[in-house]
Amino acid sequence: MSPLLSAGLELMLVGMGTVFSFLTLLIAATVAMSRTVQRYFPQTTPLAPTAIQQDEEIAAITAAVQHHRRR
Repeated sequence: MSPLLSAGLELMLVGMGTVFSFLTLLIAATVAMSRTVQRYFPQTTPLAPTAIQQDEEIAAITAAVQHHRRR
């Protein structure tokens, strides 16, 4: 094997190994941060909107659509 080809192969392996190591470290850090956040800040279930809130929302949307169509 020529020295130029072996140097290129060595450079390729070092580069790919570096990228693989960095991505593995990045995934591990992301998983660790996600678990930490979930442990100290658990998700709460959102409250269901009441019928009055839904009626007000529908009225606001209807008024906005009518205003837009008048233009």
